[in-house]
Amino acid sequence: MTIIFQIAYIYNWWVIEEYIVPWGYMTDVSFAYGIFAVGTFWIFRLTFHNFLLYTVVNLIMDIFMSFIMLPLLSLLGVAKYKNITFWQYALVIYGLSFVIYFYHKWQKKIFSTD
Repeated sequence: MTIIFQIAYIYNWWVIEEYIVPWGYMTDVSFAYGIFAVGTFWIFRLTFHNFLLYTVVNLIMDIFMSFIMLPLLSLLGVAKYKNITFWQYALVIYGLSFVIYFYHKWQKKIFSTD
């Protein structure tokens, strides 16, 4: 997620208006290492055994984030979309879920003790 925030900063995808650390204008620490990370870990832990379930849960949560939570943050004056649409953001974070899943499968295969 940190890399996505760096790309978003360069391409001006969104503007973070309220941040908790001085360098927060580039990466929203509370989001990237807070709710997004914790949510990702729990979704992965509870659904990784079933790829279809994993993809459906991620799709639902990513759409919820893109169309409900982030517009709410915009209304609250925390952050706002600039050069990215709701659908584009949903596709970016949904694509990230596939990277996470297949990275885990690859690591599990490498470090398997079987």
